[in-house]
Amino acid sequence: MSTIMPLDHADEAADLAAAMLSACKNRRVFAFQGELGAGKTTLIKALCGELGVAGGTASPSFGIVNEYRTAGDEPVYHFDLYRLKDAAELDGIGFTEYIDSGKYCFVEWPEVARKLLPPDAVRVRMKVASTGGRTVELAL
Repeated sequence: MSTIMPLDHADEAADLAAAMLSACKNRRVFAFQGELGAGKTTLIKALCGELGVAGGTASPSFGIVNEYRTAGDEPVYHFDLYRLKDAAELDGIGFTEYIDSGKYCFVEWPEVARKLLPPDAVRVRMKVASTGGRTVELAL
């Protein structure tokens, strides 16, 4: 099943995040694809907000993974795999243990980890239109 939702303004991210989590209640792994500037990190920040993450969030561009904590002390993992060239690099950070943990995992630039993602991972494709508006497509 595929669902397309508009994301024309950054302030719509919270509404979209709530809708995504509602539509994907039993899913924990989300793989985000889209060009630079498509809004992947912005949407992940909104998802973390909906999950009750206390404190700030930021792209883990240099650390590969950031761990956030919800108000209930549940971990939420945010990966940025942009700089990785090979899936073998994921072994060093225990990627599959995170993915198999049953906790929320948000993965930006998931192409290198394609074979390591579970079959039920939510595929999130973000596109930027020439007008500057964005669309978000979920493949469930």
